[in-house]
This record gives sequence, C-alpha cells and structure tokens, in this order.
Amino acid sequence: MSDTSNPPRKRSRLGLFIMPGVLVVLAIGWTGFWFYASSQVGAQFERWRVREAQSGRVYDCGKLNVGGYPFRFEVRCQNASVDLISQTASRKFGKGELTQILAVAQIYNPRQLIAEFTGPFTVTEQGERQSLIVDWSAAQASAFGLPVAPQRMSLVVDAPTLERGVGAVRTPLARAKRSELHGRIAEGSAAADPVIEVFWDLAQASADPIHPALGEAIDMTTQVRLSGLKDFRPKPWPERFREIQAANGRVEIQQARLQQGNLIAVAKGSLGIAPTGMLEGELQMTVVGLDKIVPALGIDKILEQSVPQETLDRLAPGLKTEQVDRLMGTLDRMLPGLGNVVRQKAPAALGAGVSMIGQKTTLEGRPAQTFPLRFADGAVLLGPFRVAQTPPLF
Repeated sequence: MSDTSNPPRKRSRLGLFIMPGVLVVLAIGWTGFWFYASSQVGAQFERWRVREAQSGRVYDCGKLNVGGYPFRFEVRCQNASVDLISQTASRKFGKGELTQILAVAQIYNPRQLIAEFTGPFTVTEQGERQSLIVDWSAAQASAFGLPVAPQRMSLVVDAPTLERGVGAVRTPLARAKRSELHGRIAEGSAAADPVIEVFWDLAQASADPIHPALGEAIDMTTQVRLSGLKDFRPKPWPERFREIQAANGRVEIQQARLQQGNLIAVAKGSLGIAPTGMLEGELQMTVVGLDKIVPALGIDKILEQSVPQETLDRLAPGLKTEQVDRLMGTLDRMLPGLGNVVRQKAPAALGAGVSMIGQKTTLEGRPAQTFPLRFADGAVLLGPFRVAQTPPLF
C-alpha cells in the first residue's frame, strides 16, 4: 500500500527579520530625534546666556560641546568665564574664571537640569591686583523649570575654601566642611509677585584670618522668606532690592540657628529695607553662653598697651592704635593710673553688662537669655553695643 502522507511545509523566515527591522527603524528615528533635540540645546543655552546677561552676569565658554547620546543631553563648557556686573551696591567685581561646567538633562525630563562645576573659581576685583579664589572638592547644582520660568534650585558644595590671591601668593580666608543652598518660589510665579524661600545649611565653617571670633568651627542653618518682588525677570539684585523697598517687602528670618562650641544662638524676626538701601528691623535672639561673646570679639586685646595695628585691623577695622593709646593717655592725665585700671576692668565690665541684657530663659534645656537684636541704618545693635555693620543693598 503506497504512503499518501503530505510532505512537510517550509516555514517562512520573514518573521525572524521583522523585529530586528523594527528596532533598526526605531533606532534610526530615535537617533534623528536626539540629534535634532541636541541642536536645540545650543539655542536654549544661548537664551539662558541672554537672560543671565540681563541679570548682570555675562557668561562665555572657551569650548562648548554637546553629547550624552542616546538617553540624555550633556553640555560641557570648558574654560568658562563670567563678567560680574552690578551684583552688589558697593563692590565692583571683574571677570570670574572657572575650569569647567558640565550640565546634564535627561531626555525624558528636560526641565530638570543637573550641573557639576570644576574649580577653582577665581574672581578678580576691578582695578585691583588681588583676587578671590573659591575652590571645593565637589560642587553640584540642580534646577527645575525653564530658563524663563525657574521654580526651584539647589547648590551643594563639599569642602569649600576661600582664599585671597595677590600675584602667585595665596592667603587662606575661610573654609567649611559642606554648604547647602536651596531656593524655591513658595508663592506666586516667576511672572507675577513671586515669594522666594531660601534655606542655607553651613557645616563646620571657620574664618580665623577674618576675625578670631570665627576661628572655632561654626554650624549654621537659616531659612529666609523674601517678599515684595514684582516678578523674577532677569535683573541685577540691587534693582530687585529697590523693588522690595518700594513695595515695603520684607526679609523674614523664619528660622536661624548657630552653634560654636558651647555657644548656641537662635533668631527669628523680620527686616525691611530703608530708602538708603540699609537693613532695618529687629530679630528676637535667644543665646546660650552670651557671656562668651565679649572675649570672642577680642575687646580685651583691643585695650592692651600698644596693641599692634594688625590686631586692630582684624578685631575692629577702622580703629587705630594711636586712638586707643591717646584715649588711655587722656584718662591717665585726668587721674594717674586710670588708663591701666580701665584696660584691666573694661573687658570684665563689658562682659557683665552683656550678661545683664535681655531676660533669662532656657534653650535646648540650658540656661539662656533672650533679647532683641536691632538693625538701624545698617548697624547691628546688641542692646547698646554695636556689634556689626551691614552693607547697603543698593
């Protein structure tokens, strides 16, 4: 009997090529999209540069590269520089130079930008041979929102240092373990009536060359709320502060805490801006270890016999050695030996006077004193004592 079974059918291999073909087409399409989108990155960067220039910060790149294919965009700006114009009311800065800026955005979330900075950042003061040099072990910033409508930003710097450079000589000024700065628009929008909230955390900061009171490490956290802006269009900060003053805006210190060894201070209050551009207002301070402030300020050293001018420049800028000696000489002429008595007794008397300021309370379970810290025409007053002078904001 013959075999009548059907012969086996040949299977089509077309299906084996469909999926790879689809992937190739998608890859080609994705590549085309990426290169088109990356071409727009340069345009976005140029728009950002224009906005910054209107704010008084003129950026330039020695070399600009765009990469990151296939899932993100990377903009690498090498030998970056910035001309700082009208950033403060009194001090004029020249050009700042930075080794590199690397900005990264994921293709699925282009409004979130991450940037890394390679230091040092050197700023030369106009008309001066000296410069300020900021360096760090790592520095990263993040921003959310379009360049024309920013919503929030952060800047985190590890191991920042500040030096003064004169020629090839560098002099250390300050250092810290870490600095974190976060800002956001809490109310309103960039286009109308923005209220800005800023949080700053500074860990293990010291600046002994600036003042002996800053020699011991300081930890500080501050939360500030700024109101009175019309909008967040690009403009220099002195102009923004004029807006705030005209609108009777406020600088609200919502929370501030500083600790240096056994000294702890917290503050809360609201400050305004006078027509002169100076801060005015009052903060409510609570301090543990208030009696340590007078020795920390170095008043005992100011009153020493023939104190070196270099010491006075650090402790009380503007005060001259001959002025102190002349005052003590006048006291001696009035009553022989009175000058020496004042030199010996004044620091203790001032310390006792400071300890009597304010009301006794407790802070974090320790005895403390609470008192107002007044700002008047830029002067910072602790009771009758003038402890600092703030610069004009415009």
